[in-house]
Amino acid sequence: MVLASQLVSFTYIWITLMPSAFAASDIKKLHQRCSSPRKQPRKQEPRMRKGDSTKVCPLKYEQLLHIEDHDFTMRPGFGGSPVPVGVDVHIESIDSISEVNMDFTMTFYLRHYWKDERLSFPSTTNKSMTFDHRLIKKIWMPDIFFVHSKRSFIHDTTMENIMLRVHPDGNVLLSVRITVSAMCFMDFSKFPLDTQSCSLELESYAYNEEDLILYWKHGNKSLNTEEHISLSQFFVEDFSASSGLAFYSSTGWYNRLFINFVLRRHIFFFVLQTYFPAMLMVMLSWVSFWIDRRAVPARVSLGMTTVLTMSTIITGMSASMPQVSYVKAVDVYLWVSSLFVLLSVIEYAAVNYLTTVEEQKQFKKTEKISGMYNIDTVQTMAFDGCYYDSETDMDQTSFSLHSEDSIRGRSTGRPSTDSSQIKRRKSLGGQVGRIVLENNHVIDTYSRILFPIVYIVFNLFYWGVYV
Repeated sequence: MVLASQLVSFTYIWITLMPSAFAASDIKKLHQRCSSPRKQPRKQEPRMRKGDSTKVCPLKYEQLLHIEDHDFTMRPGFGGSPVPVGVDVHIESIDSISEVNMDFTMTFYLRHYWKDERLSFPSTTNKSMTFDHRLIKKIWMPDIFFVHSKRSFIHDTTMENIMLRVHPDGNVLLSVRITVSAMCFMDFSKFPLDTQSCSLELESYAYNEEDLILYWKHGNKSLNTEEHISLSQFFVEDFSASSGLAFYSSTGWYNRLFINFVLRRHIFFFVLQTYFPAMLMVMLSWVSFWIDRRAVPARVSLGMTTVLTMSTIITGMSASMPQVSYVKAVDVYLWVSSLFVLLSVIEYAAVNYLTTVEEQKQFKKTEKISGMYNIDTVQTMAFDGCYYDSETDMDQTSFSLHSEDSIRGRSTGRPSTDSSQIKRRKSLGGQVGRIVLENNHVIDTYSRILFPIVYIVFNLFYWGVYV
């Protein structure tokens, strides 16, 4: 009887305690499998990966956001009203402006705002959850691209600069740090006194306005910039945000957002590198007006030096500019300055030619007078191109005539009336020679005054029009 009662008690204890022990053992095994999968035998790992490509224990956020329960290849509210996507931008820097390539490079933070009820989750504290770039591949997100962009990339140091924030009601914030190089259609007709207007355009690539509405989240306040954005050659005058529509014949109308900014070029660099050297070359060419017209090598070498220097300045400026088909403001200034330099060379050519002509005429007159009195004339122009003082030659000729006349008067005893006629002829010839030589100086004299006045008037007109 006692043995039977002990057997019944042992059976009762076995039935009561063993199921709980087996359950605890199963929980422990499951916990070990989830927490440390590396401890499993290596022979079983290929079988698990081949049989199921997903993880054995899903991550908590995947369960909380119900990612596996929805198809995120379709936009929120597919088949219904378009999903509104708000955008705001914080510009970090404008890295470069290239006139040759007609583009600009900008770094900024691009933020998207939309609502996806499929990502809503229960929360007693109403706090949002923040994720990195690993979640964006599993959910739907707007496909915004940059119109007229040449190059763009998302920064990835030390990790990809992407932040995703999900609120309990399904509102989503996506922030990305991007650098974009885009085209800027520039007008160089007033270069370097120009002002350029550039814009970066944002648009959805796949969804037209029937599926997605793109708008600025906070209106005109959606575009923010750093306090000090500076460039080497430009001053940023204004940033503004605007929106519009773009039509494609095959796909329809799309919402488009614009980031507009105005750039005004700093002129001081070009004044030092281009305008001031051109002014110096023009003024240096005027020095030849004060050099003696008989110094042919000095005046010719000075003129050729200034012409070659102006051509070097023009070539250097053209190498740093795009090959446009219209005339720029700097081209007008440089070519007019080159014209002034060239005119100074032509001025001396005219002086040289007129002086040569007048010397030949004077030589013929002197030869006639010398033939009358059998006196050898002195050639007034040497073969090396240097002129000699004609007044001195005339004085020497007059002295010779006077001496010979005195000798003949003493020997023959002619009346004094003949000597007075000869003096009148000599004085008339000397006056004609002096008038001719003084007229040759008139070109240089007028050039000393006319060239600076015309160049000053040109500068006043130029800076008044383009500035």
